[in-house]
Amino acid sequence: MYTKMKGVIAKNPGSAEQLTYTEMPKPQLTADDLLIEVHAAAVNRTDILNREGKMGYVENPIIGVEVAGVVVDANQHADFQIGDRVMGLVNGGAYAEYVALPEDRAMRIPQQVTFEQATAIPEVFLTAYQTMYWIGHLAEHETILIHAGASGVGTAAIQLAKQFSQATVIATAGSERKLDFCRELGADVTINYKEQAFDEEVLQATDDQGADVILDFVGASYWEKNLASITTDGRWVVIGVLGGSTVKHVNLMQLMMKRVQVTGTLLTPRSDAYKAALSKEFMEQVGPFIEAAQIHPIIDTVFPIEEVQQAHEHMEANQNIGKIVLRVKGDGTDE
Repeated sequence: MYTKMKGVIAKNPGSAEQLTYTEMPKPQLTADDLLIEVHAAAVNRTDILNREGKMGYVENPIIGVEVAGVVVDANQHADFQIGDRVMGLVNGGAYAEYVALPEDRAMRIPQQVTFEQATAIPEVFLTAYQTMYWIGHLAEHETILIHAGASGVGTAAIQLAKQFSQATVIATAGSERKLDFCRELGADVTINYKEQAFDEEVLQATDDQGADVILDFVGASYWEKNLASITTDGRWVVIGVLGGSTVKHVNLMQLMMKRVQVTGTLLTPRSDAYKAALSKEFMEQVGPFIEAAQIHPIIDTVFPIEEVQQAHEHMEANQNIGKIVLRVKGDGTDE
């Protein structure tokens, strides 16, 4: 059996130019793994941090955490069989011809969903689901402020909030093109953060009450405006620090007076058991909506894996609406 494959690694920590698609060993499976022939992988900001050497918990040298493909090896007790189409989160190694996917984290790809669409689901939809419902406890008809509304997680969160909670969705983005897209997905109020003070707009849209839940990708630079934008007993979930990770001055009394819950979370370093439970509940709750095409992944651009450098540069340019996908196998029409 041939033991080599091709995978993407960073030759040295640094820019996208460090990425190379090169020969690597095939993954070694445990008894609980499926071997997946990768058809598509997706690009995430986690991958950029990994490339830059800023993630100390990463063990797999091959980059990528999100994958879609076909099962080519499974143990005899597995719930999946050779030939099954699956998607899921892996512990690194997605940018490759083959990857090990823990069986309890594998999700069946609905029949009408292509591999490229499927790989755009796990990271962003699981992140949005756990952020809004496991952590933010978004209830029906509440108001949620979603920053970076046109990002992968943002586009997933808008759809989930509208379909699951009939929530009032306020979304921020940095261009009219992105705001138009947020409205198409169901956002009720859209704010251009480059031209408008989003806290003032949120208060105006909520009769000075503020949002019940904030989905925050930005961090430090939005601290004061987010604090002004959240209602009493609001839940504020920080899942990114695009605007910095250090807040120099925090008035704890303001948090106490509003009884605000501030929670920070990352999905990638969560335990295998957590990801498995999240994947299972997600497919039980959201799977039927995907099957019925009521919820769908948003894809910005598909790059062949040989153009992985350009794919990372495209994400870093921050112009994408939805997901950036790497095609590993096929021409996009064989699915």
